[in-house]
Amino acid sequence: MFFEGSEKKAEVIVNLEGKSLREIDQDFWSKLVAKCEATILSKISNEKCDAYLLSESSLFVFDDRFTILTCGQTILINSILYFLENHDRDSIAQIIFQRKNEYFSHLQKTHFLDDVKKIQEFFEGSSLRFGHMDAHHNYLFHLDKEYKPQSDDKTYELLVYHIASDVSKNLTSGKLNATEIRELLKLDQIIPGFEIDDFVFQPFGYSLNAINKDGEYLTIHVTPQEESSYVSFESSINLVEKAPIILETLRPHAFDLMTFNPQGYENSFESIPAIYQNQTLVRESISCGYNVEFAHFSKNEREVFAAYKMEI
Repeated sequence: MFFEGSEKKAEVIVNLEGKSLREIDQDFWSKLVAKCEATILSKISNEKCDAYLLSESSLFVFDDRFTILTCGQTILINSILYFLENHDRDSIAQIIFQRKNEYFSHLQKTHFLDDVKKIQEFFEGSSLRFGHMDAHHNYLFHLDKEYKPQSDDKTYELLVYHIASDVSKNLTSGKLNATEIRELLKLDQIIPGFEIDDFVFQPFGYSLNAINKDGEYLTIHVTPQEESSYVSFESSINLVEKAPIILETLRPHAFDLMTFNPQGYENSFESIPAIYQNQTLVRESISCGYNVEFAHFSKNEREVFAAYKMEI
């Protein structure tokens, strides 16, 4: 059973002149999510954030921005367009839109350039590719609009591929509940003190949102099938520092790190276990104020395995 775990992502930052996106009722967000062919499963909130767990990934709504990630064959661009059609153009401070390379991109209903053309009907912007076309890579679009992020406006994405066979079998056994998956992922070490909202999908799959009182967030999405296993972590906490815990637990063959930092690049991968070699490093200071870093790592060892039997 194949499922495209790779996410599409958008962050839309607004200036509503003293108003908050969180004042918008949930019906609007339900409609926005429905536009990309997903649904809201549950919600947790605190003074800083409303976090919605979706049938395909997550939505986080803050006072001045929302971040949405969707996987599978969702059409995220439709949700972005719905928001733009319902808000004044002058209220849009910045949009950052991302798509990473998919396992089966030909099964997607749209592609990155198609999506970008639709955003450019509203705003001019720039498109970038981080990484080689024939390897792991990430597409990024941002508005050509002056924007200065706050110094603490940082994002960390850790995307792991081909998790260890025994971990995959455990996660696809159908025997683990949400609490047991939290323990497997060692979340008590990664996000102590966070409020958690999670969901175990059938026959397998797992999604989690977590927020704390400081406005920090973490989202995790697990596609555990051995032939196409993929686990994504995105957070405002430093996942470079947390990477050893995650890598020791999942033991993936390869992973990507992508970071957004207004103050500079991470500059150090000393915390990454020595078994992983940095194969690609791309750095770009984009014009909307972020220093973006994309790094691909893989185990410094040869893989030997049998061919996969394909179901047609």
